[in-house]
Amino acid sequence: MRKTGKRFSIMLAAMLMIFSTACSSGGQTKETASTDKKEDAAQTSKVDPEQPGWKNDTSPITFDWYINFAWYTGTDWGKDLTSQYVTKKTGVGINFIVPAGNEAEKMNTMMASGKLPDFVTIAWSDDAVKKMIEGKLVLPLNELSEQYDPYFLTNVADPAKVSWYTQEDGNFYGYPNASSSPADYEKYGENYVSNQTFVVRKDMYEALGKPDMSTPEGFLAALKAAKEKFPDVNGQPLIPIGLHEFTDNGNYSLEGYLQNFLAIPQQKDGKLYDRATDPEYVQWLKTFRQANQDGLLAKDIFIDKRAQMEEKIAQGRYFAMMYQRSDFTNPQNALFAKDPNSVYIAVDGPANAAKDAPTLAGPVISGWTLTLISKDVKDKARAISFLDYLTSEEGQSDLYLGEKGVTYDEVDGKPTFKPEVLELLNTDRPAFDTKYGASHKYWMMMDTNITDQWAPEAVEPFKQMADWTRGKTISVSEFDQINPTGNSKEGIANTKLGQLWGRTLPKLLLAGSDAEFDQIWTDYQKKRESSGLADVQAYQQTEYEKNLEKLGAK
Repeated sequence: MRKTGKRFSIMLAAMLMIFSTACSSGGQTKETASTDKKEDAAQTSKVDPEQPGWKNDTSPITFDWYINFAWYTGTDWGKDLTSQYVTKKTGVGINFIVPAGNEAEKMNTMMASGKLPDFVTIAWSDDAVKKMIEGKLVLPLNELSEQYDPYFLTNVADPAKVSWYTQEDGNFYGYPNASSSPADYEKYGENYVSNQTFVVRKDMYEALGKPDMSTPEGFLAALKAAKEKFPDVNGQPLIPIGLHEFTDNGNYSLEGYLQNFLAIPQQKDGKLYDRATDPEYVQWLKTFRQANQDGLLAKDIFIDKRAQMEEKIAQGRYFAMMYQRSDFTNPQNALFAKDPNSVYIAVDGPANAAKDAPTLAGPVISGWTLTLISKDVKDKARAISFLDYLTSEEGQSDLYLGEKGVTYDEVDGKPTFKPEVLELLNTDRPAFDTKYGASHKYWMMMDTNITDQWAPEAVEPFKQMADWTRGKTISVSEFDQINPTGNSKEGIANTKLGQLWGRTLPKLLLAGSDAEFDQIWTDYQKKRESSGLADVQAYQQTEYEKNLEKLGAK
């Protein structure tokens, strides 16, 4: 621990030099920079590479941690038993920051200010990742590790994931969660499931005779029959089909999800395939257009955000959904508690004409989110050490299981949630989160390849949906991170193309006829070409081939 007197002397000297010279760059004089380097060198010399860095200092500290997802509600660190245990053990408290509205606006505002919270967790595919790196707003994790906590690089971080995220400057700036490398696939692949599902409300589906919804005709007929037979749900209109929320760049459900259900390949003979122009995909977009013309697309789906969707799922107002199963855990539990027959189950949804099995996206090396450390972090050593702890098996255990004897016990040699804890987990997830805070409430650094060894057996109403994806789940790592971002010519073009699609998709669905759809589609293709599509596709092909080399597939 540093002595207070020494710190005060350094601060006083720095203040005097700033006032007397006013000649620093970025508010730092040569003398203070030199002092910082000396202190950093002193810190480095104290580091034990054979021991996790967090054990060097467990004094109280609170980090600001920004989560770039407006829907995240687990911001009450310190109130549940798990976070209390982690803080007691490491000394680290967390002040979570979540955007109140549009995530992109919040992120852009913070980047424009030149100052970020201590930690930032954001989708790896978000354009802001590259902007933060290029703007030097975040620190290289490898340099932080080498200087303050070498244990992270040598004993904890997965070399494949480090390599995957290493930039052209030789540094890597973010570490992923929910990431699975090719080696992980070899080890755990047979257990992998996908989040991508087509689900229906069980009681309604069975009452309709379990209709085949894999063809455009059967799909439309089932939606129509559901609306006729069940026009209202507890006094509220039935919503025949639910989708992910519409954004400025489109809708997940009607892009990759639908294309995966149709088993449309992402490459042909080593060349990336433009899935968005596949005839079967276009036919299914026309099917959704027809659904709207037939009064089967509720206006709600164009405007609802995730919070509104969860509320309507809990009310059982959707007949069918093309949706990520993990996104409606709480509403599904609520339905199950009221009536087990009213839950949502996975069934065969849209399919191609050959009736090929879906090719659903499984875990990928890119993961889901990246966590980065800001250049303005209040304590570099504690920050990288805490990241080390969270990523390690010890940290994974602490955040997933909680404290031994409090939330779990050893049963036949296996860590097992206490009966009352497991009961609450399976019946009332919000109450579980509030009281216990385990089992991925804090998912920022979750590594399911580690935590799955402690996961309790899946129970209904969730087991059926997960099991349905088995055998249909594939690795698509080689197609990750191929889109250009940032301010390059290709990056700007890609942003424009995304926004163009975001404006076009609703128009296609709302078109009054197939002829009008065709005209909108033709105009869209022309605008794609004039917006730099060829440049973006050439960039993507190059990156795809680089990925194959990284993954040893070429």
